[in-house]
Order: sequence, then structure tokens, then C-alpha cells
Amino acid sequence: MQGAPHRIVVDVTTAYVEDQSDPREQRYVFSYTITIRNEGGVPARLMTRHWIITDANGKVQEVRGDGVVGEQPHLKPGQGFRYSSGAVLETPVGVMQGSYQMVADDGARFDAPIAPFSLAMPGVVH
Repeated sequence: MQGAPHRIVVDVTTAYVEDQSDPREQRYVFSYTITIRNEGGVPARLMTRHWIITDANGKVQEVRGDGVVGEQPHLKPGQGFRYSSGAVLETPVGVMQGSYQMVADDGARFDAPIAPFSLAMPGVVH
């Protein structure tokens, strides 16, 4: 068995959703698509999520919940799961980060960290 038994890799792509946003009302809508891959040697299930969303004013939203998009995907080694969701900010720029709480088939509980990624309306990031 190569590498760590428990290794989840998270990739994120983001987009600004112009037709749902209303800058005059301080409403900026972003979508994000997340790909979760089990690069470890042991199957694992995503049980819960924890997000920290910070806008440009420093306002922080914390989100916790079971699974993602109503599912608790079980990932065998080499398997992936992709889903899309969204966030609404009061500023045209923000940052999201967090973690997924995983339970491996061998009973181990571990966090899969999600590195900070930016949400930005096109043309506002220098």
C-alpha cells in the first residue's frame, strides 16, 4: 500500500453568478464545484462539513452540517465525488475554507482540510 492510509484531496473551482447577484443590494452570489478524491488506502465516508466563509468586510459565516448536497459519499481508494453548491456574500470578494469530517472503514476519524479559496467577482481582484 502506497502513501498514507487516510488521504482525501479536495479541488475547488468557483464562478460568480451574475444573474442571481444584485450589487446594489450587496448581494453577490458565487457557485463552487468541489471534487473530493480518496488518495489513501482505506475507504472513507464523508460524514459532516464545516465551512468558514469570510467576506471583504471581515464578516464571518460558519456553516456546519451533515454530508454535502444531502449525501454522505463513501469513497473507495482512487474514487472521487463531485458536487456544486453556492455562497452568498455582501461583498464582491470573499474567502472560503473548511474541512470535511471523515470516517474510514478501519474506524479512524480524520479531517480532510479544504484550503482557503477566494470567491471574487470578475474585475475586482487586483
